[in-house]
Amino acid sequence: MQAQHLSSSDSKATTAPKPNSRIFKHPRPLLATAMIGAALIGYIVHKTPDARQRLESLAEMAQTLGDLSERDAAVVAQLLAKSIVVGAN
Repeated sequence: MQAQHLSSSDSKATTAPKPNSRIFKHPRPLLATAMIGAALIGYIVHKTPDARQRLESLAEMAQTLGDLSERDAAVVAQLLAKSIVVGAN
């Protein structure tokens, strides 16, 4: 790829980050974090049994796959332990 720079009349090559570089992150853990974050917000807002089930399932799956750290799993577990589900008996 060639990028034009205003400071020079020469074109300069640009490259994508290498997978081994420090700034590259595998997308699967990021996707898991995003999905759990969305489920967490949904549960905090709605507090329904379905929202709780979704959060529990996603957190368990991500932890099993190694995409959720123990610290993050503890935060989810702590929230679920102290939260009350609306409409549950």
